[in-house]
Amino acid sequence: MSRLIQMAGLAPAILGLFCACQSTARQVYTETDLKAMYADLPFSMPVVERPAFPDYQVNICDFGAKSDGVTLNTEAINKAIKAVHEKGGGKVIIPEGLWLTGPVVLLSNVNLHAEKNALIVFSGDTSLYPIIETSFEGLNTRRCQSPISAMNAENIAITGYGVFDGAGDRWRPVKKSKMTDGQWKKLLNSGGKVDESGKVWYPNEGALKASVLMADWGNKRQDIDNADWEEMKSWLRPVMLSIVKSKKVLLEGVTFKNSPSWCLHPLSCESLILNDVKVFNPWYSQNGDALDVESCKNVLIVNCFFDAGDDAICLKSGKDEDGRRRGEPCENVIIRNNTVLHGHGGFVIGSEMSGGVKNVYVSECSFIGTDVGLRFKSARGRGGVVENIYINNINMIDIPNDALIADLYYAVKGAPGEPVPEVCEGTPAFKNIFISDVFCRGAGRAAYINGLPEMPIENISIKNMVVTGAKEGIVVNKVAKLNIENVEIETPDNSMIQIENTTDITINGKELGTISEKRLLTKN
Repeated sequence: MSRLIQMAGLAPAILGLFCACQSTARQVYTETDLKAMYADLPFSMPVVERPAFPDYQVNICDFGAKSDGVTLNTEAINKAIKAVHEKGGGKVIIPEGLWLTGPVVLLSNVNLHAEKNALIVFSGDTSLYPIIETSFEGLNTRRCQSPISAMNAENIAITGYGVFDGAGDRWRPVKKSKMTDGQWKKLLNSGGKVDESGKVWYPNEGALKASVLMADWGNKRQDIDNADWEEMKSWLRPVMLSIVKSKKVLLEGVTFKNSPSWCLHPLSCESLILNDVKVFNPWYSQNGDALDVESCKNVLIVNCFFDAGDDAICLKSGKDEDGRRRGEPCENVIIRNNTVLHGHGGFVIGSEMSGGVKNVYVSECSFIGTDVGLRFKSARGRGGVVENIYINNINMIDIPNDALIADLYYAVKGAPGEPVPEVCEGTPAFKNIFISDVFCRGAGRAAYINGLPEMPIENISIKNMVVTGAKEGIVVNKVAKLNIENVEIETPDNSMIQIENTTDITINGKELGTISEKRLLTKN
Protein backbone atom coordinates (compact mmCIF):
# COMPACT_ATOMS: atom_id res chain seq x y z
CA MET A 1 0.00 0.00 0.00
CA SER A 2 3.02 2.31 -0.06
CA ARG A 3 2.02 3.21 -3.58
CA LEU A 4 -1.27 4.58 -2.23
CA ILE A 5 0.71 7.03 -0.14
CA GLN A 6 2.64 8.06 -3.23
CA MET A 7 -0.62 8.69 -5.04
CA ALA A 8 -1.34 11.61 -2.72
CA GLY A 9 1.48 13.44 -4.43
CA LEU A 10 0.52 12.38 -7.92
CA ALA A 11 -0.08 15.85 -9.35
CA PRO A 12 3.50 17.02 -8.66
CA ALA A 13 4.73 13.74 -10.06
CA ILE A 14 2.82 14.30 -13.29
CA LEU A 15 4.14 17.86 -13.47
CA GLY A 16 7.63 16.48 -13.05
CA LEU A 17 7.05 13.95 -15.80
CA PHE A 18 5.81 16.72 -18.10
CA CYS A 19 8.82 18.89 -17.30
CA ALA A 20 11.12 15.97 -17.95
CA CYS A 21 9.34 15.40 -21.23
CA GLN A 22 9.86 19.00 -22.24
CA SER A 23 13.50 19.10 -21.20
CA THR A 24 14.43 16.04 -23.28
CA ALA A 25 11.88 16.21 -26.07
CA ARG A 26 14.01 18.36 -28.34
CA GLN A 27 16.40 15.45 -28.53
CA VAL A 28 17.04 14.20 -32.03
CA TYR A 29 17.04 10.42 -31.87
CA THR A 30 20.02 8.70 -33.41
CA GLU A 31 19.85 5.10 -34.54
CA THR A 32 21.55 4.14 -31.25
CA ASP A 33 18.92 6.01 -29.21
CA LEU A 34 16.15 4.31 -31.12
CA LYS A 35 17.60 0.84 -30.59
CA ALA A 36 17.64 1.41 -26.81
CA MET A 37 13.86 1.76 -26.84
CA TYR A 38 13.53 -1.82 -28.04
CA ALA A 39 15.60 -3.45 -25.29
CA ASP A 40 12.69 -4.71 -23.17
CA LEU A 41 10.00 -5.05 -25.79
CA PRO A 42 7.79 -8.14 -25.31
CA PHE A 43 7.70 -8.66 -29.08
CA SER A 44 10.21 -8.22 -31.87
CA MET A 45 10.07 -5.39 -34.37
CA PRO A 46 12.59 -3.59 -36.57
CA VAL A 47 14.02 -0.25 -35.54
CA VAL A 48 11.91 2.57 -36.97
CA GLU A 49 13.87 4.36 -39.68
CA ARG A 50 14.33 8.10 -39.20
CA PRO A 51 14.28 10.23 -42.38
CA ALA A 52 17.51 11.85 -43.47
CA PHE A 53 17.83 14.84 -45.81
CA PRO A 54 20.56 16.40 -47.97
CA ASP A 55 22.20 19.59 -46.70
CA TYR A 56 20.17 21.84 -48.94
CA GLN A 57 17.48 24.34 -47.98
CA VAL A 58 15.26 27.10 -49.30
CA ASN A 59 13.14 29.77 -47.63
CA ILE A 60 9.49 30.19 -48.62
CA CYS A 61 10.13 33.95 -48.89
CA ASP A 62 12.35 33.21 -51.89
CA PHE A 63 9.21 31.99 -53.65
CA GLY A 64 7.12 35.07 -52.89
CA ALA A 65 5.64 34.21 -49.48
CA LYS A 66 4.63 37.20 -47.34
CA SER A 67 4.17 37.22 -43.58
CA ASP A 68 1.25 39.57 -43.08
CA GLY A 69 -1.62 37.26 -42.16
CA VAL A 70 -3.49 38.47 -45.26
CA THR A 71 -1.52 37.24 -48.28
CA LEU A 72 -2.46 33.70 -49.29
CA ASN A 73 0.84 31.81 -49.49
CA THR A 74 -0.41 28.48 -50.84
CA GLU A 75 1.41 28.76 -54.17
CA ALA A 76 4.68 29.99 -52.65
CA ILE A 77 4.88 27.20 -50.05
CA ASN A 78 4.04 24.46 -52.54
CA LYS A 79 6.51 25.86 -55.07
CA ALA A 80 9.24 25.75 -52.42
CA ILE A 81 8.38 22.12 -51.59
CA LYS A 82 8.41 21.17 -55.28
CA ALA A 83 11.76 22.90 -55.86
CA VAL A 84 13.44 21.02 -53.00
CA HIS A 85 11.87 17.74 -54.11
CA GLU A 86 13.13 18.21 -57.67
CA LYS A 87 16.60 19.14 -56.38
CA GLY A 88 16.80 15.74 -54.67
CA GLY A 89 15.67 16.75 -51.19
CA GLY A 90 16.40 19.05 -48.29
CA LYS A 91 14.68 21.54 -46.02
CA VAL A 92 11.93 24.09 -46.71
CA ILE A 93 12.16 26.88 -44.13
CA ILE A 94 9.06 28.65 -42.84
CA PRO A 95 10.58 31.55 -40.89
CA GLU A 96 9.19 33.56 -38.01
CA GLY A 97 5.95 35.29 -38.96
CA LEU A 98 2.22 34.91 -39.53
CA TRP A 99 1.59 32.92 -42.68
CA LEU A 100 -1.85 32.42 -44.22
CA THR A 101 -2.17 29.50 -46.61
CA GLY A 102 -4.43 26.99 -48.29
CA PRO A 103 -3.64 23.26 -48.59
CA VAL A 104 0.02 22.23 -48.55
CA VAL A 105 1.20 18.99 -50.18
CA LEU A 106 4.41 17.32 -48.97
CA LEU A 107 6.65 15.54 -51.48
CA SER A 108 9.36 12.93 -51.03
CA ASN A 109 12.68 13.92 -49.45
CA VAL A 110 11.35 17.22 -48.10
CA ASN A 111 11.57 18.42 -44.49
CA LEU A 112 9.07 21.25 -43.90
CA HIS A 113 10.71 23.16 -41.05
CA ALA A 114 8.81 25.82 -39.10
CA GLU A 115 11.16 28.07 -37.14
CA LYS A 116 10.47 29.64 -33.75
CA ASN A 117 7.53 32.05 -33.73
CA ALA A 118 6.31 30.77 -37.08
CA LEU A 119 2.50 30.65 -37.05
CA ILE A 120 0.98 28.94 -40.08
CA VAL A 121 -2.78 29.52 -40.32
CA PHE A 122 -4.84 27.62 -42.85
CA SER A 123 -7.61 29.55 -44.52
CA GLY A 124 -11.19 28.79 -43.55
CA ASP A 125 -12.31 29.40 -47.15
CA THR A 126 -13.73 26.00 -48.12
CA SER A 127 -13.39 26.78 -51.84
CA LEU A 128 -9.63 26.24 -51.47
CA TYR A 129 -10.11 22.59 -50.46
CA PRO A 130 -11.40 20.40 -53.32
CA ILE A 131 -13.48 17.31 -52.62
CA ILE A 132 -11.39 14.14 -53.01
CA GLU A 133 -11.74 10.38 -52.69
CA THR A 134 -10.22 9.30 -49.38
CA SER A 135 -10.84 7.31 -46.22
CA PHE A 136 -12.36 8.64 -43.01
CA GLU A 137 -13.47 6.83 -39.87
CA GLY A 138 -12.32 3.63 -41.54
CA LEU A 139 -14.58 3.90 -44.60
CA ASN A 140 -13.87 4.77 -48.22
CA THR A 141 -15.60 8.08 -48.76
CA ARG A 142 -15.30 11.65 -50.00
CA ARG A 143 -13.93 14.53 -47.95
CA CYS A 144 -12.29 17.86 -48.59
CA GLN A 145 -8.55 17.90 -49.19
CA SER A 146 -6.59 18.18 -45.96
CA PRO A 147 -4.68 21.37 -45.04
CA ILE A 148 -1.50 19.23 -45.00
CA SER A 149 -1.24 16.03 -47.03
CA ALA A 150 1.13 13.55 -48.60
CA MET A 151 0.43 10.50 -50.76
CA ASN A 152 2.90 7.77 -51.75
CA ALA A 153 5.78 9.85 -50.41
CA GLU A 154 9.02 8.65 -48.83
CA ASN A 155 11.46 10.32 -46.48
CA ILE A 156 9.33 13.29 -45.37
CA ALA A 157 9.15 15.40 -42.22
CA ILE A 158 7.53 18.35 -40.51
CA THR A 159 9.91 19.68 -37.89
CA GLY A 160 10.84 22.78 -35.92
CA TYR A 161 9.12 24.92 -33.31
CA GLY A 162 6.21 26.51 -35.14
CA VAL A 163 2.43 26.23 -34.84
CA PHE A 164 0.00 25.02 -37.51
CA ASP A 165 -3.61 26.18 -37.04
CA GLY A 166 -6.27 24.32 -39.04
CA ALA A 167 -9.07 26.94 -38.81
CA GLY A 168 -11.34 24.22 -37.45
CA ASP A 169 -13.89 26.68 -36.07
CA ARG A 170 -14.89 27.45 -39.67
CA TRP A 171 -15.71 23.78 -40.32
CA ARG A 172 -16.99 22.08 -37.17
CA PRO A 173 -20.56 21.78 -35.88
CA VAL A 174 -20.87 22.49 -32.16
CA LYS A 175 -23.27 20.98 -29.63
CA LYS A 176 -24.93 23.41 -27.25
CA SER A 177 -24.52 20.91 -24.41
CA LYS A 178 -20.75 21.26 -24.64
CA MET A 179 -20.66 25.02 -24.13
CA THR A 180 -21.50 27.49 -21.40
CA ASP A 181 -24.44 29.85 -21.97
CA GLY A 182 -22.01 32.67 -22.66
CA GLN A 183 -20.01 30.63 -25.17
CA TRP A 184 -23.17 29.51 -26.94
CA LYS A 185 -24.49 33.07 -27.20
CA LYS A 186 -21.18 34.26 -28.63
CA LEU A 187 -21.20 31.42 -31.15
CA LEU A 188 -24.72 32.28 -32.33
CA ASN A 189 -23.73 35.92 -32.73
CA SER A 190 -20.84 34.90 -35.00
CA GLY A 191 -23.24 33.68 -37.71
CA GLY A 192 -23.91 30.17 -38.95
CA LYS A 193 -27.11 28.16 -38.58
CA VAL A 194 -28.79 26.17 -35.79
CA ASP A 195 -30.80 22.99 -36.37
CA GLU A 196 -34.53 22.74 -35.62
CA SER A 197 -33.90 21.42 -32.11
CA GLY A 198 -31.76 24.45 -31.30
CA LYS A 199 -29.10 22.11 -29.95
CA VAL A 200 -26.47 22.02 -32.71
CA TRP A 201 -24.79 24.96 -34.45
CA TYR A 202 -23.45 24.64 -38.00
CA PRO A 203 -20.99 27.03 -39.68
CA ASN A 204 -23.31 27.66 -42.65
CA GLU A 205 -26.55 26.67 -44.35
CA GLY A 206 -24.82 24.05 -46.49
CA ALA A 207 -23.45 22.16 -43.49
CA LEU A 208 -26.90 22.14 -41.86
CA LYS A 209 -28.49 20.88 -45.10
CA ALA A 210 -25.95 18.05 -45.33
CA SER A 211 -26.55 17.03 -41.72
CA VAL A 212 -30.22 16.47 -42.55
CA LEU A 213 -29.60 14.68 -45.85
CA MET A 214 -26.92 12.42 -44.35
CA ALA A 215 -28.81 11.50 -41.17
CA ASP A 216 -28.63 7.72 -40.66
CA TRP A 217 -26.67 7.29 -43.89
CA GLY A 218 -23.16 7.42 -42.50
CA ASN A 219 -20.81 8.05 -45.44
CA LYS A 220 -22.60 5.86 -47.96
CA ARG A 221 -25.29 8.02 -49.59
CA GLN A 222 -24.68 8.05 -53.34
CA ASP A 223 -27.57 10.13 -54.70
CA ILE A 224 -26.08 13.56 -53.95
CA ASP A 225 -24.44 15.07 -57.01
CA ASN A 226 -21.24 17.10 -57.19
CA ALA A 227 -23.04 20.44 -57.40
CA ASP A 228 -24.94 19.70 -54.19
CA TRP A 229 -21.74 18.72 -52.42
CA GLU A 230 -20.03 21.94 -53.47
CA GLU A 231 -22.79 23.81 -51.70
CA MET A 232 -22.50 21.56 -48.63
CA LYS A 233 -18.75 20.91 -48.67
CA SER A 234 -18.06 22.26 -45.17
CA TRP A 235 -19.86 19.12 -43.97
CA LEU A 236 -17.01 17.12 -45.55
CA ARG A 237 -14.51 18.59 -43.13
CA PRO A 238 -11.05 17.11 -43.57
CA VAL A 239 -8.52 15.77 -41.14
CA MET A 240 -5.86 18.42 -40.62
CA LEU A 241 -2.88 16.26 -41.60
CA SER A 242 -3.35 13.28 -43.91
CA ILE A 243 -0.31 11.19 -44.80
CA VAL A 244 -1.22 8.13 -46.86
CA LYS A 245 0.85 5.17 -48.11
CA SER A 246 4.13 6.83 -47.21
CA LYS A 247 7.40 5.58 -45.72
CA LYS A 248 9.92 7.13 -43.31
CA VAL A 249 7.74 9.89 -41.89
CA LEU A 250 8.81 12.23 -39.07
CA LEU A 251 6.79 14.79 -37.10
CA GLU A 252 8.95 16.52 -34.50
CA GLY A 253 8.79 19.59 -32.30
CA VAL A 254 5.85 21.34 -33.94
CA THR A 255 2.38 22.14 -32.63
CA PHE A 256 -0.91 21.42 -34.40
CA LYS A 257 -4.15 23.01 -33.25
CA ASN A 258 -7.79 23.67 -34.12
CA SER A 259 -8.27 20.92 -36.69
CA PRO A 260 -11.47 20.71 -38.78
CA SER A 261 -11.91 17.04 -37.81
CA TRP A 262 -9.27 14.56 -36.66
CA CYS A 263 -5.94 16.32 -36.34
CA LEU A 264 -3.16 13.88 -37.30
CA HIS A 265 -4.07 10.90 -39.49
CA PRO A 266 -1.27 8.74 -40.89
CA LEU A 267 -2.85 5.94 -42.96
CA SER A 268 -1.10 2.87 -44.37
CA CYS A 269 2.34 4.29 -43.54
CA GLU A 270 5.54 2.50 -42.58
CA SER A 271 8.33 3.79 -40.32
CA LEU A 272 6.54 6.65 -38.58
CA ILE A 273 8.03 8.76 -35.76
CA LEU A 274 6.27 11.38 -33.66
CA ASN A 275 8.56 13.09 -31.16
CA ASP A 276 7.70 16.16 -29.07
CA VAL A 277 4.53 16.83 -31.06
CA LYS A 278 1.76 18.85 -29.43
CA VAL A 279 -1.90 18.87 -30.40
CA PHE A 280 -4.49 21.25 -28.98
CA ASN A 281 -8.16 21.02 -29.92
CA PRO A 282 -11.08 22.57 -28.01
CA TRP A 283 -12.68 20.02 -25.71
CA TYR A 284 -16.01 20.60 -27.48
CA SER A 285 -14.60 19.92 -30.97
CA GLN A 286 -16.69 17.28 -32.73
CA ASN A 287 -14.48 14.37 -33.91
CA GLY A 288 -11.54 16.39 -32.62
CA ASP A 289 -9.17 13.42 -32.17
CA ALA A 290 -5.54 14.31 -31.63
CA LEU A 291 -3.82 11.34 -33.31
CA ASP A 292 -5.31 8.44 -35.27
CA VAL A 293 -2.66 6.00 -36.48
CA GLU A 294 -4.45 3.75 -38.96
CA SER A 295 -3.07 0.60 -40.59
CA CYS A 296 0.51 1.74 -40.00
CA LYS A 297 3.55 -0.44 -39.40
CA ASN A 298 6.63 0.28 -37.26
CA VAL A 299 5.60 3.35 -35.30
CA LEU A 300 7.21 5.37 -32.50
CA ILE A 301 5.18 7.95 -30.53
CA VAL A 302 7.24 9.62 -27.78
CA ASN A 303 7.38 12.79 -25.68
CA CYS A 304 4.11 14.15 -27.07
CA PHE A 305 1.44 16.33 -25.44
CA PHE A 306 -2.20 16.05 -26.46
CA ASP A 307 -5.33 18.01 -25.50
CA ALA A 308 -8.20 16.72 -27.61
CA GLY A 309 -11.91 17.05 -28.22
CA ASP A 310 -12.25 13.30 -28.80
CA ASP A 311 -9.81 10.39 -28.47
CA ALA A 312 -6.18 11.37 -27.95
CA ILE A 313 -3.79 8.56 -28.98
CA CYS A 314 -5.79 6.15 -31.10
CA LEU A 315 -4.88 3.07 -33.15
CA LYS A 316 -7.19 1.99 -35.98
CA SER A 317 -7.23 -0.23 -39.08
CA GLY A 318 -10.40 0.43 -41.03
CA LYS A 319 -14.08 -0.22 -40.45
CA ASP A 320 -16.22 -3.24 -41.27
CA GLU A 321 -16.04 -4.53 -44.85
CA ASP A 322 -13.88 -1.63 -46.09
CA GLY A 323 -11.33 -2.29 -43.37
CA ARG A 324 -11.33 -6.05 -43.86
CA ARG A 325 -10.92 -5.60 -47.63
CA ARG A 326 -7.90 -3.35 -47.07
CA GLY A 327 -6.54 -5.98 -44.68
CA GLU A 328 -3.74 -3.86 -43.22
CA PRO A 329 -3.25 -4.19 -39.47
CA CYS A 330 -1.80 -1.47 -37.30
CA GLU A 331 1.27 -3.22 -35.93
CA ASN A 332 4.59 -2.76 -34.17
CA VAL A 333 3.82 0.40 -32.22
CA ILE A 334 5.75 1.91 -29.29
CA ILE A 335 4.08 4.69 -27.30
CA ARG A 336 6.20 6.15 -24.47
CA ASN A 337 6.35 9.23 -22.25
CA ASN A 338 3.26 11.05 -23.49
CA THR A 339 0.84 13.32 -21.62
CA VAL A 340 -2.86 13.70 -22.38
CA LEU A 341 -5.20 16.31 -21.00
CA HIS A 342 -8.82 16.36 -22.13
CA GLY A 343 -10.06 13.68 -24.49
CA HIS A 344 -12.59 10.88 -24.69
CA GLY A 345 -9.76 8.39 -24.19
CA GLY A 346 -6.09 8.69 -23.30
CA PHE A 347 -4.91 5.61 -25.19
CA VAL A 348 -7.46 3.97 -27.48
CA ILE A 349 -7.79 1.02 -29.84
CA GLY A 350 -10.83 1.04 -32.16
CA SER A 351 -13.58 1.11 -32.76
CA GLU A 352 -12.44 0.94 -36.39
CA MET A 353 -10.08 -2.02 -36.08
CA SER A 354 -11.32 -4.37 -38.79
CA GLY A 355 -7.85 -4.91 -40.26
CA GLY A 356 -6.45 -5.85 -36.85
CA VAL A 357 -4.10 -4.28 -34.30
CA LYS A 358 -1.13 -6.18 -32.91
CA ASN A 359 2.20 -5.79 -31.14
CA VAL A 360 1.65 -2.57 -29.20
CA TYR A 361 3.69 -1.35 -26.23
CA VAL A 362 2.46 1.62 -24.16
CA SER A 363 4.49 2.89 -21.20
CA GLU A 364 5.16 5.97 -19.06
CA CYS A 365 2.07 7.94 -20.03
CA SER A 366 -0.09 10.31 -17.97
CA PHE A 367 -3.79 10.98 -18.52
CA ILE A 368 -5.24 14.01 -16.75
CA GLY A 369 -9.02 14.42 -16.83
CA THR A 370 -9.69 12.29 -19.91
CA ASP A 371 -13.20 10.80 -20.02
CA VAL A 372 -11.65 7.33 -20.05
CA GLY A 373 -8.05 6.33 -19.48
CA LEU A 374 -7.33 3.13 -21.42
CA ARG A 375 -10.06 2.47 -23.98
CA PHE A 376 -10.62 -0.59 -26.19
CA LYS A 377 -13.78 -0.59 -28.30
CA SER A 378 -15.41 -2.60 -31.05
CA ALA A 379 -18.73 -4.14 -32.05
CA ARG A 380 -20.26 -6.90 -34.13
CA GLY A 381 -19.68 -6.30 -37.82
CA ARG A 382 -16.14 -5.01 -37.40
CA GLY A 383 -14.24 -8.29 -37.55
CA GLY A 384 -10.49 -8.05 -37.07
CA VAL A 385 -8.20 -9.22 -34.28
CA VAL A 386 -6.61 -7.05 -31.57
CA GLU A 387 -3.79 -8.94 -29.89
CA ASN A 388 -0.47 -8.67 -28.07
CA ILE A 389 -1.12 -5.38 -26.31
CA TYR A 390 1.27 -4.50 -23.46
CA ILE A 391 0.63 -1.51 -21.21
CA ASN A 392 2.52 -0.45 -18.07
CA ASN A 393 3.48 2.54 -15.95
CA ILE A 394 0.35 4.63 -16.52
CA ASN A 395 -0.68 7.47 -14.19
CA MET A 396 -4.14 9.05 -14.24
CA ILE A 397 -6.17 11.55 -12.26
CA ASP A 398 -9.77 12.80 -12.41
CA ILE A 399 -11.16 10.21 -14.83
CA PRO A 400 -14.96 10.72 -14.78
CA ASN A 401 -15.79 7.36 -16.38
CA ASP A 402 -13.65 4.20 -16.61
CA ALA A 403 -9.94 4.09 -15.86
CA LEU A 404 -9.91 1.01 -18.12
CA ILE A 405 -12.60 -0.15 -20.52
CA ALA A 406 -12.68 -2.97 -23.06
CA ASP A 407 -16.16 -3.11 -24.56
CA LEU A 408 -17.19 -5.11 -27.63
CA TYR A 409 -20.67 -3.59 -27.52
CA TYR A 410 -19.42 -0.12 -28.43
CA ALA A 411 -22.30 2.20 -29.41
CA VAL A 412 -24.81 -0.68 -29.17
CA LYS A 413 -26.63 -2.50 -26.38
CA GLY A 414 -26.80 -6.23 -25.82
CA ALA A 415 -30.27 -7.14 -24.61
CA PRO A 416 -30.58 -10.00 -22.09
CA GLY A 417 -31.64 -13.21 -23.81
CA GLU A 418 -30.81 -11.98 -27.30
CA PRO A 419 -29.91 -14.68 -29.85
CA VAL A 420 -26.19 -15.32 -30.03
CA PRO A 421 -24.99 -15.12 -33.65
CA GLU A 422 -22.53 -17.47 -35.26
CA VAL A 423 -18.91 -16.41 -35.37
CA CYS A 424 -18.17 -14.95 -38.80
CA GLU A 425 -15.78 -12.56 -40.54
CA GLY A 426 -17.61 -9.68 -38.84
CA THR A 427 -16.90 -10.98 -35.32
CA PRO A 428 -14.19 -8.90 -33.58
CA ALA A 429 -11.65 -10.64 -31.35
CA PHE A 430 -9.58 -9.11 -28.53
CA LYS A 431 -6.93 -11.27 -26.90
CA ASN A 432 -3.60 -11.27 -25.09
CA ILE A 433 -3.88 -7.91 -23.32
CA PHE A 434 -1.41 -7.35 -20.47
CA ILE A 435 -1.79 -4.31 -18.21
CA SER A 436 0.40 -3.53 -15.20
CA ASP A 437 1.42 -0.70 -12.89
CA VAL A 438 -1.59 1.52 -13.48
CA PHE A 439 -2.33 4.18 -10.85
CA CYS A 440 -5.42 6.35 -10.89
CA ARG A 441 -6.75 8.91 -8.42
CA GLY A 442 -10.43 9.56 -8.99
CA ALA A 443 -12.57 7.51 -11.39
CA GLY A 444 -16.20 6.75 -12.09
CA ARG A 445 -15.38 3.05 -12.38
CA ALA A 446 -12.08 1.25 -12.03
CA ALA A 447 -12.55 -1.04 -15.02
CA TYR A 448 -15.20 -2.46 -17.34
CA ILE A 449 -14.40 -5.53 -19.44
CA ASN A 450 -17.24 -6.77 -21.63
CA GLY A 451 -16.80 -9.32 -24.41
CA LEU A 452 -19.26 -10.98 -26.75
CA PRO A 453 -20.93 -14.28 -25.82
CA GLU A 454 -19.78 -15.77 -29.15
CA MET A 455 -16.30 -14.24 -28.79
CA PRO A 456 -15.26 -13.49 -25.19
CA ILE A 457 -12.23 -11.29 -24.61
CA GLU A 458 -9.44 -13.82 -24.28
CA ASN A 459 -6.48 -13.77 -21.92
CA ILE A 460 -6.48 -10.40 -20.20
CA SER A 461 -4.17 -9.73 -17.27
CA ILE A 462 -4.27 -6.80 -14.83
CA LYS A 463 -1.43 -6.52 -12.32
CA ASN A 464 -0.39 -3.86 -9.83
CA MET A 465 -3.32 -1.53 -10.37
CA VAL A 466 -4.40 1.05 -7.79
CA VAL A 467 -7.55 3.12 -8.20
CA THR A 468 -8.53 5.46 -5.37
CA GLY A 469 -11.70 7.52 -5.14
CA ALA A 470 -13.64 5.24 -7.51
CA LYS A 471 -17.43 5.16 -7.47
CA GLU A 472 -17.41 1.52 -8.67
CA GLY A 473 -14.89 -1.29 -8.80
CA ILE A 474 -14.09 -3.70 -11.64
CA VAL A 475 -16.90 -5.21 -13.73
CA VAL A 476 -16.11 -8.28 -15.85
CA ASN A 477 -18.44 -10.10 -18.25
CA LYS A 478 -17.78 -12.61 -21.02
CA VAL A 479 -14.05 -13.16 -20.66
CA ALA A 480 -12.06 -16.35 -21.31
CA LYS A 481 -8.98 -16.41 -19.09
CA LEU A 482 -8.70 -13.56 -16.61
CA ASN A 483 -5.78 -12.90 -14.30
CA ILE A 484 -5.97 -10.18 -11.63
CA GLU A 485 -3.07 -9.72 -9.26
CA ASN A 486 -2.23 -7.12 -6.62
CA VAL A 487 -5.11 -4.80 -7.47
CA GLU A 488 -6.37 -2.22 -4.96
CA ILE A 489 -9.67 -0.45 -5.56
CA GLU A 490 -11.08 2.16 -3.19
CA THR A 491 -14.88 2.37 -3.46
CA PRO A 492 -17.62 3.59 -1.07
CA ASP A 493 -18.93 0.03 -0.50
CA ASN A 494 -15.57 -1.75 -0.59
CA SER A 495 -16.64 -3.66 -3.69
CA MET A 496 -13.67 -4.83 -5.72
CA ILE A 497 -14.73 -7.05 -8.61
CA GLN A 498 -18.04 -8.11 -10.13
CA ILE A 499 -17.67 -11.14 -12.41
CA GLU A 500 -20.04 -13.18 -14.56
CA ASN A 501 -19.87 -15.43 -17.63
CA THR A 502 -16.12 -15.75 -17.27
CA THR A 503 -13.86 -18.80 -17.40
CA ASP A 504 -10.34 -19.65 -16.25
CA ILE A 505 -10.20 -16.99 -13.52
CA THR A 506 -7.14 -16.43 -11.33
CA ILE A 507 -7.10 -13.74 -8.64
CA ASN A 508 -3.95 -13.18 -6.59
CA GLY A 509 -2.71 -16.63 -7.54
CA LYS A 510 -5.93 -18.37 -6.54
CA GLU A 511 -7.68 -20.25 -9.31
CA LEU A 512 -11.43 -19.69 -9.24
CA GLY A 513 -12.30 -21.63 -12.38
CA THR A 514 -15.56 -20.48 -13.96
CA ILE A 515 -18.10 -17.96 -12.69
CA SER A 516 -21.35 -18.00 -14.67
CA GLU A 517 -23.77 -16.17 -12.42
CA LYS A 518 -23.00 -12.65 -11.29
CA ARG A 519 -20.67 -12.71 -8.27
CA LEU A 520 -19.36 -9.78 -6.25
CA LEU A 521 -15.96 -9.96 -4.60
CA THR A 522 -15.17 -7.46 -1.83
CA LYS A 523 -12.06 -6.53 0.07
CA ASN A 524 -13.28 -8.61 2.98
